[in-house]
Amino acid sequence: MGKKVAVIGAGASGLVAIKCCLEEGLEPTCFERSEDIGGLWRFNENPEKGRASIYKSVIINTAKEMMCYSDFPIPADFPNFMHNSKILKYFKMYADHFQLLQYIHFKTTVCSVKKRPDFVTSGQWDVITEKDGKQEAAIFDAVLVCSGHHTDAHLPLESFPGIGKFKGRYLHSRDYKSPEEFQGKRVIVIGIGNSGGDIAVEVSRTASQVFLSTRRGAWILNRVSDYGYPLDMTISRFLNSLRQYIPSSLINYIAEAKMNKRFDHANYGLKPRHRIFSQHPMVNDDLPNRIIAGTVIVKSNVAKFTETDAIFDDETVEKDIDVVIFATGYSFSFPFCEELKVQYNKISLYKYTFLPELEKQTLVVIGLIQPLGAIMPISELQCRLATSIFNGNTELPPSSAMKEDILKKKEEMQNRYVCSQRHTIQVDYMEFMDELAKLLGVKPNLLNLFLSDPKLAWNICFGPCTPYQYRVTGTGKWIKARKAILTQWDRTLEPMKTRYVEQESGFSFVHLILGIIVLLSAIFFYY
Repeated sequence: MGKKVAVIGAGASGLVAIKCCLEEGLEPTCFERSEDIGGLWRFNENPEKGRASIYKSVIINTAKEMMCYSDFPIPADFPNFMHNSKILKYFKMYADHFQLLQYIHFKTTVCSVKKRPDFVTSGQWDVITEKDGKQEAAIFDAVLVCSGHHTDAHLPLESFPGIGKFKGRYLHSRDYKSPEEFQGKRVIVIGIGNSGGDIAVEVSRTASQVFLSTRRGAWILNRVSDYGYPLDMTISRFLNSLRQYIPSSLINYIAEAKMNKRFDHANYGLKPRHRIFSQHPMVNDDLPNRIIAGTVIVKSNVAKFTETDAIFDDETVEKDIDVVIFATGYSFSFPFCEELKVQYNKISLYKYTFLPELEKQTLVVIGLIQPLGAIMPISELQCRLATSIFNGNTELPPSSAMKEDILKKKEEMQNRYVCSQRHTIQVDYMEFMDELAKLLGVKPNLLNLFLSDPKLAWNICFGPCTPYQYRVTGTGKWIKARKAILTQWDRTLEPMKTRYVEQESGFSFVHLILGIIVLLSAIFFYY
């Protein structure tokens, strides 16, 4: 084996980090503080200190073809939007297939990661871990930090005067597990992110009344798009490239009109002042149904609490509140490593991955992103790039160029998003994947592909941007990538085709003409 690499965490990012190390001939040692793999996606009835926690019913918001690792498709019979238990099962299949478990030290906490005295020349790190009360020190040539960013609950009680006198119960969404305990209660859910929406919907089935409190409102996306296709699989490279030539105001208008066609956000009390792409959207299939049924009532921000009541910004009052659930997000930090400085959920990392100040690029953060899409494939590309750098096969730009890129991204985020703690690590899935792929040399070249393999090129250009696209060429090329791309819709439709229905042939001369027009348009816009 080659250089020794410490991997911190055995969740979605940690598992692929181990695998990427092995692909590059590196020697990984993974430290996981709990007793099993899975990280965020391993449900536990009791929240564990230092580990992300989810509620029992959590279903992922990204389709299986968009969230899988690039050389290990999720089984065709798995549902498109998977329950957390299915996701954990997939991770275990992945770990077994690539024999990753032997590299993981369970129930082991990383206490500190510090530069060696000779770091400038060696790039090595002193890593101190603890297991069963006993500490151990080891030297590593590189460190991959895969500890996630859904661990530390952000509970801004100071923003809610009177909460200390409130006689009811209050908790953070991290501590919420199931709706049964709220039977017959009057419940306020504060926060309109994905967790807030999910919890409000679920609790409304047992509570006597749920109030969903929001400062800004939100645009609500449905997992299921037109004709029943997964929403994130309807965005192709071609459509994404068209976006660059259309004013953002028009794109927002079109998207908002589409959302309002499903239900008018103003009529439901949800419409925000900001545009749809200025905030991380909520994905929720049931919220409008619960609002129209009256089991969820949308309210403005809570101005203050009394012993029993909640008074809102618009001076309305809801009496006899039993429970307040704060779905107010998370803070992230790296207390074990002084090099990773975080302030107000902000950290200066090149591609949200590398520290420009380091003399040797041997400390890398993986998965510290909030994408409009799936995290898993992004973490994988970050790991592939990092391990290639560890081995000296890939080089990063100079420190000055990296800092310039960081500043540019911060400015873009400030200009685009509403000011919020959650909008500090936002990335657009396809654009960011391509940025990483370009550095690694694995971004698909569509012009070459149209000349050498038109069928594959067509699917890459006009189909969903699935992770397999980054295994078609370059370092880490996977021989089965082409087949995986050409069969991705088969795996998408299989779990739903549980009853035979005769299909009508939909192809015609009109479709042929439209296809030619689309192809010519694609060539024009790309080249």
